[in-house]
Amino acid sequence: MSKPNYRDIARHAGVGTATVERVLNGRGGVRPELVEKVISAARSLDYPRKLPDAHRGLLRIEVLMVRPETSFYRRLSLAFERIAATLDPLVVVHRSFTDEMNAEAIARRILSTDLPRAGLILAVPSSPLIGAAVEKVNSQGLPVVHVVTRASERVGEFIGIDNAAAGRTAALYISRMAPRRGPVVAICHPIYQVHRDRIRGFSDYFRNHPGASSFEWLGFGGDEERASADRLWSALEMYPELAGLYNAGGANSALIDVLRRHPGGRNVFFVGHELTDYTRTALLDGIMDVVLDQAPEAQARRALDLVLHRIGLTDIKPDQAPIRFITITKEGL
Repeated sequence: MSKPNYRDIARHAGVGTATVERVLNGRGGVRPELVEKVISAARSLDYPRKLPDAHRGLLRIEVLMVRPETSFYRRLSLAFERIAATLDPLVVVHRSFTDEMNAEAIARRILSTDLPRAGLILAVPSSPLIGAAVEKVNSQGLPVVHVVTRASERVGEFIGIDNAAAGRTAALYISRMAPRRGPVVAICHPIYQVHRDRIRGFSDYFRNHPGASSFEWLGFGGDEERASADRLWSALEMYPELAGLYNAGGANSALIDVLRRHPGGRNVFFVGHELTDYTRTALLDGIMDVVLDQAPEAQARRALDLVLHRIGLTDIKPDQAPIRFITITKEGL
């Protein structure tokens, strides 16, 4: 086989040959994260010469999330903080939050050049504006990882659970374990693709397994407590014999409160996501029956591992399989 050349290294690192030449000959003027990528590529191809040390200085990985008031994103943020404390001191993980309903502001944050970044981890909703911003920074060589949900379907690796499988699992529990048969309803936040995937899996299960219970109604709660509570109350009034409820998103505390207050609430088999103080208490009280927890700690760990691999700080490629969600019932607490 022929010896690798600049073009081979450039193709492997995803940069231009001029960048490879500057790095290998120590000419400077190349971003630290690109230096790491070029040297890593040259090493993996067994380039036949002594390679320079990568003088990277601080490598900054930015994590952009939404909804800091929710327990799930607080868990995710804390997970990034804890994992960052175990990394090389030269790797800085910067966490920040933005308004999930302001696509323009999210796009601006993604495109920001105020500080150099070695990698970008996103837990934000998708939109054409946000997707375009993600594609632009990725085309400039910035590694992008989507965690929890996808901000772009075109570029960047996704770290998260199999959301369609989570929806099917919720439907399986309701159809098999609900104490009575009858209408089943669901609530979600439509701006998130992962919520739509969950509802698709939920609906598919009932369509493929027809029986005494059926999926009758879908409400859009927007993960807002008042809106979600109103949707559920309306469903309970609409279906007096309601057998099951699946909440594909947040605002569980509001739904739990409605089920406590409504005369028919105690008869509803309730499946939702994320183990929190509210859902733990609801499981113990019998208001909630099953929690599907998507293990944000595992998602944060793999997202950081993937960025570190992409920028050449580790040779170990993280597992690409979906994160395993955890099924929790009262008896498992």
